[in-house]
Amino acid sequence: MSAPQVVVHRDKDLMAKAAAARLITKIVDAQAARGAASVVLTGGRNGNGLLAALAEAPARDAVDWSRLDLWWGDERFLPDGDPERNHTQARDALLDSVPLDPARVHAMAPSNGPYGNDADAAAEAYAVELAAAAGPEDHAPVPSFDVLLLGVGPDTHVASLFPELPAVRETERPVVAVHGAPKPPPTRISLTLPAIRAAREVWLLAAGEDKAKAAAMALSGAGEIQAPAAGAYGRSRTLWLLDEAAASQLPRSLYPPASA
Repeated sequence: MSAPQVVVHRDKDLMAKAAAARLITKIVDAQAARGAASVVLTGGRNGNGLLAALAEAPARDAVDWSRLDLWWGDERFLPDGDPERNHTQARDALLDSVPLDPARVHAMAPSNGPYGNDADAAAEAYAVELAAAAGPEDHAPVPSFDVLLLGVGPDTHVASLFPELPAVRETERPVVAVHGAPKPPPTRISLTLPAIRAAREVWLLAAGEDKAKAAAMALSGAGEIQAPAAGAYGRSRTLWLLDEAAASQLPRSLYPPASA
């Protein structure tokens, strides 16, 4: 478990650009060290904002896109191509504009895919795909992701792990179907906290006043069942990337003045 580090940027646009630059550096370094890199993407306004900033970043061509594995932390269980799917939004923001290897883009199954409307079967299939990508050195049923991105909801949810619901209590399976989610659509697929915590680095993104209470709660020692974001941390680093509005309820002792 790594203690969280907090970096605060002036506004959400600057946060997105800085996070994109940070991610490019991390991917390039991982590819130099191991030949390939793996990143877990997140949806939502901040996750998509980061991808859009990455698409426009001058340094984006430093990445060898053909040696990058992309996974998802969660997905809305909707038909392929639905505009509300995280995969669809990621394609629009970035993926369609860079030369990725299609075999290394690991989207979660849609509701009109090979498992039909069986979200539980789709979740199990994603767990099998993750296990196949994990090596002996990972010591887990999922790869040791280089960076796992998470948006933080106003209720402190991350991925599709909502406070008090069964998925946030899961300790064995790396991927679960979520039924009855409190925000639409009600059926989703999500990595669980054990899978999230297998990542080398976990980056949590939050911008806007509506995220201020969630950030303060998660960073003040709340339990992960009540505040799932509090249970999301990386093996070597946990990074909270905030704008000033989202950080407005945090004590200044949590982040250095220079980070603003």
